[in-house]
Amino acid sequence: MDLHVSLMGRRDLAGQIYQQLRAAILDGRLRAGEALPPTRELARRLEISRNTVAVAYDRLTAEGFLSSRVGAGTFVQETGPVSRGAPAASPLRPRGIWNEISAWPAWTPGVRWDFRAGLPDVRLFPYESWRRIMAGRLRASALDDPAAAGDPAGLPDLRRAIARHVGVSRSVRATADDVVVTSGIQQALDLIVRVLLEPGDVVAVEDPGYPPAHLLLRAAGMRVRGVPVDAEGLRVDALPADARAVYVTPSHQFPLGMPMSLPRRRALLDWARRRDVVVVEDDYDTEYRYGGRPIEPLQSLDEDGRVLYMGTFSKIMRPVLRLGFLVAPPALHRAFRMARYVSSWHAELPTQAALARFIEEGLLARHIRRSRREYQARHERVAELVDERFDDLALIPSAAGLHLSATLPDGTDDARLVRRALAEGVGLFALSEFAVTGPVVPGLVFGYGAVARPEIDIGLARLREVIAGRDAPGPAT
Repeated sequence: MDLHVSLMGRRDLAGQIYQQLRAAILDGRLRAGEALPPTRELARRLEISRNTVAVAYDRLTAEGFLSSRVGAGTFVQETGPVSRGAPAASPLRPRGIWNEISAWPAWTPGVRWDFRAGLPDVRLFPYESWRRIMAGRLRASALDDPAAAGDPAGLPDLRRAIARHVGVSRSVRATADDVVVTSGIQQALDLIVRVLLEPGDVVAVEDPGYPPAHLLLRAAGMRVRGVPVDAEGLRVDALPADARAVYVTPSHQFPLGMPMSLPRRRALLDWARRRDVVVVEDDYDTEYRYGGRPIEPLQSLDEDGRVLYMGTFSKIMRPVLRLGFLVAPPALHRAFRMARYVSSWHAELPTQAALARFIEEGLLARHIRRSRREYQARHERVAELVDERFDDLALIPSAAGLHLSATLPDGTDDARLVRRALAEGVGLFALSEFAVTGPVVPGLVFGYGAVARPEIDIGLARLREVIAGRDAPGPAT
């Protein structure tokens, strides 16, 4: 270990070395069993006499902090549990908004049947293929060249692969130059805010809608306005006149699940054109569509270049793979590259290179086809059980994604139901969690991405007992 010791002036040098090494041992920076540099080597680095270092070492040894073994060296002794933190007292205070924001979703331990929305089944992922590609990319000498990281928009190979993928699978109009690689949807939205919006601007969002997006917008100083949705999606007639941007999930409304109808899509684009508003399209999981005609993205209908299209690979691959993308028109290319540069420069290069190869080899498309069949079976089973066995739940029709939603009678405390379900090992979201500014609609959101088919029946049986208010049976074995 490269040990850091700093000396001030020329007085009591041995004492300074002693104090710094003692502090490093007590707060855990130097751990039991770690070797210290030989006295000769540390003296050479500090440009002092060897005897000065030896005095400090001898004092620490006498106090039990170090031990020496002839021919082996000097080692740190066990001193018991330690902790080290920043100074407790500080005049610094966060902006007020950070006292109002908490992480969503909250961590929920003890989940046996995980029906939380937005989680894919990592057991379906082709790990062997990914490991092979990732290992090859880590060995690729080209990634060691600093020039390979030169474009904040991402590796050219990955941008080309993404443009081809979304062009074929979603009818998105894009070239590699239009694509910016991001660390997921959240960073894509953050870049849009940085490039196009000012603090105090009004951003219209679906109500109910996606909490992390609302949190990000509020933290950036935007004024968030909830807009109701109906069976056709976002109600264009309810959009605020002073909105500068609209954030929507038109292909699979989150969390209700319906797609935005074609007339409503055209109405939204016409409204945005007349009022010079940017439309942010979050297409987060429509690779998983189980019926009906393909949904045309807003981006492919847009003739004015005002739709910014966002996607993610976390929902179709693994949540820990924080890679997404943003598709923007040429007028914004430079601005988005610079915004990406000043925020975090670029995403991890080996992972970018591996994902490009994963797409080009056809492995992503194959994974989507295989997992789609499995998710469709789960989708159908959840819909069947909710419809047949939960009298108080009214299922909202949906033919895509990794979750289904159902409403409860007015006045139902869905949050309380969710807390009771969690106590019985069933994790899911209350529909009221997604309300923005409008009236709360009680209900439950059933994610099926992380629940294996045999477990769906057991978990929903447990949930039915919770809703019925009866004592739940013992845990399944």
